[in-house]
Amino acid sequence: MGKSAYHHRYLQLVDAFCQSHLHYTAGFEFWQSTLKEARYVVAPMVDQSELAWRLLSRRHGAQLCYTPMLHAQVFVRDSNYRRENLYSEACPEDRPLIAQFCANDPEVFVEAALLAQDYCDAIDLNLGCPQMIAKRGHYGAFLQEEWTLLEKMITLANEKLSVPITCKIRVFSDIEKTVQYAKMLEKAGCQLLTVHGRTKEQKGALTGVASWEHIKAVRVSFAHLSDVHHCMEETGVQGVMSAEGNLHNPALFEGRSPPVWEMAEEYLDVVQQYPCSLSYVRAHLFKLWHHTLQIYKDLREELAKVRTLQGMAELNRQLKQRCQEEMAQQEASEKDYGGLPFPHWICQPYIRPIPKEPGTENRQPSMAQVKVVCVKRALEDSDGASEFLSKNKQKKKARNPYKNFSMDQKPKYIKCEQCGNPKGTKCVFNLCRGCCKKAAFKATADCPGHGLLFKTKSEKAQKRRTADTNGQANGDVSGNASGGD
Repeated sequence: MGKSAYHHRYLQLVDAFCQSHLHYTAGFEFWQSTLKEARYVVAPMVDQSELAWRLLSRRHGAQLCYTPMLHAQVFVRDSNYRRENLYSEACPEDRPLIAQFCANDPEVFVEAALLAQDYCDAIDLNLGCPQMIAKRGHYGAFLQEEWTLLEKMITLANEKLSVPITCKIRVFSDIEKTVQYAKMLEKAGCQLLTVHGRTKEQKGALTGVASWEHIKAVRVSFAHLSDVHHCMEETGVQGVMSAEGNLHNPALFEGRSPPVWEMAEEYLDVVQQYPCSLSYVRAHLFKLWHHTLQIYKDLREELAKVRTLQGMAELNRQLKQRCQEEMAQQEASEKDYGGLPFPHWICQPYIRPIPKEPGTENRQPSMAQVKVVCVKRALEDSDGASEFLSKNKQKKKARNPYKNFSMDQKPKYIKCEQCGNPKGTKCVFNLCRGCCKKAAFKATADCPGHGLLFKTKSEKAQKRRTADTNGQANGDVSGNASGGD
């Protein structure tokens, strides 16, 4: 692959980033003073842009970072969520920092932003997430048609907050509509605008290359690696943002591609000082080692099972040793990188495979196809053999080797006669616990299987009332007898 072709493919890995607008003085001054004219930015990434990764990225050229996307409603109601995702990550080295929220209610968004503003330099509203969870939650890119709501959210936030409000958006297919969309947000009070030059339909295998034409129309742009400065000069963009490219090469903004074990070792050292969820660490190592794990699949399996940072550090040592041995062998033989621009042990981008039949990804399978797949999966999974299990179940089996995955050996549950949930095996009414509780209460009956003792408790209460009544009557008789003497 030629150098120019490589860089062209490399562009596919970068989220289109822009910060406008020069016409809005307050926003431009904020970019100059508070953000210190940041040009190299790490994107907000759920479960991936945590404090440890942000600090690693800053060590290697990143000048501005975002928190992972935070859910405004959860942030407002859950103090633990606030502490774990923002408050406990306060760090002088981690500035400037922008906290990103997803929201669809102006009041909730502002309330969450007020709770976060003392821990960051700006609040960002996520209007770019294209995932199904955003569609179900009605946020992200699925708000881009609701201009009245967005205008209200931005205006209210701009009035109430002591820090600037920013937005990250996706484009429309129509360039003019995209421009009007950006102008509306600017007018409402958005001081910095990040433009991802793809529509909300462009995701996964259909991501494709971002549209520079759309971005230039909004008077901003994006680029990557050696093309960054060329893009800035050509389009007038204030900064570039990287997401997936940064995950595969944290030294991206330094313009170098170090060995994967070097970045992994440094990241694990940072995690020792600034702990985070082990699942985050595992995900980062899978990204960093992506190409190498295609060669050493046993290390991939070990990484899926390891449960300590020390274990991950040991895996990194093994990976380094194997790669260095392979390097020594390659020096004496013809170099073959297997279609990659660099050897697999060098940090480099992962290019998403292009669908074999464009346009077929969103087609719904027929009912006949669904039935065939379901039957096949049931037959394959029935004996619990790992070679016939789905990939997801194979991973679970690797982590839990003694767990029973055989459908034949699993207990068959009998349905509740009323609601269809599994009934209690010892229920006297042949019902689930919820239905049994209603039936037992209505009939004043006991169900030992569910621990429901309505009849027993009723009888005990009746006995206590009878005893109290008898005691009171005996007292009255004794009192009358004493009075007669």
